[in-house]
Amino acid sequence: MNPVLDQERVQHLVARQSSSKRRALLAAWSRPDRELPLVDLEVTWVRLSTLNHRTKAEQMREIETKGRPDLFSADPMGSEAQAAQLRILKSQPGFDDLKADLRERGQQEPAVATAEGVLVNGNRRSAALRSLYLDDQHAPSRYVRCLVLPADATMDELVDLETELQIARDFREDYSWVNEALLIEELFNREAQNWDRVAARMHKDVPKVRAQYEKLQQLHQLVALSDGTRHHADFDENESAFEELTRHIRTKPKAEANSVRGAYFLGTLTGVNYRDLRHLQRPDAAALVRQELESDPTIAPLLCAIRHNVPNNGGDVLDDALGDAAQEEDLSDILAFFARKRSEEIVTLADGKNAVVSDLIASVGAAVAVAAQEADEDSKDAKALVAPLSRLAAAKEQVGRAAAALERARSFDGWNEADFQTKVAALKAEVSKLEARG
Repeated sequence: MNPVLDQERVQHLVARQSSSKRRALLAAWSRPDRELPLVDLEVTWVRLSTLNHRTKAEQMREIETKGRPDLFSADPMGSEAQAAQLRILKSQPGFDDLKADLRERGQQEPAVATAEGVLVNGNRRSAALRSLYLDDQHAPSRYVRCLVLPADATMDELVDLETELQIARDFREDYSWVNEALLIEELFNREAQNWDRVAARMHKDVPKVRAQYEKLQQLHQLVALSDGTRHHADFDENESAFEELTRHIRTKPKAEANSVRGAYFLGTLTGVNYRDLRHLQRPDAAALVRQELESDPTIAPLLCAIRHNVPNNGGDVLDDALGDAAQEEDLSDILAFFARKRSEEIVTLADGKNAVVSDLIASVGAAVAVAAQEADEDSKDAKALVAPLSRLAAAKEQVGRAAAALERARSFDGWNEADFQTKVAALKAEVSKLEARG
């Protein structure tokens, strides 16, 4: 027997298996023998997995908020860790719908538990059943049906099984993009940074898992800037912004990447829609945003306060995220301020007045949006400026291709010379109109 396991719980499960004798196939299990014992366990007895990747970002936020690095690791099966994990599961989107479905149809597929009754798969369903039983006094939800893994199952086998069951095969209970990316990062490090092996584990193409990983690296930097104020789970709704940012800066020079990253980070923190932020995918993005901020008299007291009263204690974190030390046109100081302030905080501005951070967020977000709109107009003007020349170049290329194909086309019986001459005449007429406008 594995001495690390809780032997009292293991023996309880052994007794249940002996009395049941039922077995069922777990196709996702990595071992050759995939038939496992099937037992009914009380939902108050099974333990929720604190290693569940579906809740990793939320756990990170809980740890930071409570200042308890060992909250989920000191005693994973203890009451404090289990209560915190249950709160996280109950707060996730779709939990009430899951409860309603379980009340109506019951448990359709077995959960999967370790030899000591820790759930590898079926955590949300078990939490919903527990809520139905304890909170709603729904007696049929007292038990959860579980497949039981061998006592010698390793941690790598458990992670692989979770990946197979939750990510690769079962899309009914979607991971957030942040939690999926955190799992990819863990697999990447475990699989000796071999993308082919990670992609195989996730049943996805290499470009897709790499894109998730790269998005997470950008999010790591923004969270680090906040110095504990922001958490990974806070950005579940901002996937599109991180996706577009990552895609744009992937092949860009460092200076442009830093400029666009700063604009995107500030826009994301102040609630600017990612569809607007995409107009700031240009080398001077940060300069455009700062120019708009400095031209707004209502924001001037904030900028003055940031410049003179808010120390930049981000140090290497800011340098890593945005490049070299702050210059006049970058956004390092403003970004650091908003990353570290909570919306309900009150700050004193340079003019001596107090302001709620949420109001400042609205003002700065509006300015970033205006800068994005102006960038869009600049882009349209630039396109209009070169449109005639680019269209003429394209037309010249097409005429050249037509001339090259003419001799062979005339060799076919179906060739219509009259139609050809009509089109040439029409083309000459358009060229004459163009010359007349000159």
